[in-house]
Amino acid sequence: MDHRDVTRLPDWIRKERINLKELHDMKVLLREQRLHTVCESAMCPNRGECFQKGTATFLLLGNVCTRNCGFCNVTSGIPAAVDVEEPLRVAETVREMGIKYAVLTMVNRDDLPDGGAEIVAETVRKIKDITPDTKVEALVGDFQGNKDALQTIFDCPIDVFNHNIEMVERLFPRIRPRADYRQSLNILNLAAEKTTIPIKSGFMVGLGETETEIQGLMSDLLKAKVAIVTIGQYLRPSVRNMKVIRYYTPEEFDNLAEQGKKMGFTHVFSGPFVRSSYLAEEVFGVVSHV
Repeated sequence: MDHRDVTRLPDWIRKERINLKELHDMKVLLREQRLHTVCESAMCPNRGECFQKGTATFLLLGNVCTRNCGFCNVTSGIPAAVDVEEPLRVAETVREMGIKYAVLTMVNRDDLPDGGAEIVAETVRKIKDITPDTKVEALVGDFQGNKDALQTIFDCPIDVFNHNIEMVERLFPRIRPRADYRQSLNILNLAAEKTTIPIKSGFMVGLGETETEIQGLMSDLLKAKVAIVTIGQYLRPSVRNMKVIRYYTPEEFDNLAEQGKKMGFTHVFSGPFVRSSYLAEEVFGVVSHV
């Protein structure tokens, strides 16, 4: 397979110039509360747009991950001790920012017995206590397949359960060696069995997958009872990360969305800049009215 990096960005891989003052103000608020966002830690291409709108995806349990996936820009290493006050600070920030739809994600904490599930659940509960009308989406890791940890998430008052499959199965050993494709499918299926809320997952293209593999992945997600799928272009966040093999065109993303709808997904959001938590409030607005 050709692993050369596609260094020239196509015309459709562009973002509008951001309002630096609004971006700075958002960062100041987050730093004051000693909070992290995946928007910054993962160098998300939408971070300027989301910050300008007063939205952010909170990264719980610190900003150091115990894993080192080839596509991710989050720092890998030994995390700090768990901050038990973090849930309250997140909830207070949600209130201060006026957030109506909060997305909570997390670093992998394989050093903890529950993988950090209780901190995620407590953050959800604190948000609901302080701003009861705020919708909360939990975008969680695999907790190494720990069913008790997963049940902790299922039992808290989330409105959407999200666990990303990230990529086709063949690429896992090379790019996500400490994750397991089939385990992630089992987690999504378990969420559908244990809850009545929408189940969501997402994956990237541009890492060397084939059309047949994409179809197989989407079929597996459908069998796992996933209702909402997000599909986005992999963009290399730094020279330390995996190279981009191919940029998909907007038309190809439209075709993937159409194929997904024909397969039976409730909603497929597909585009170069689509990320699992991008425009999450709008996504929930669509789903909640189905």
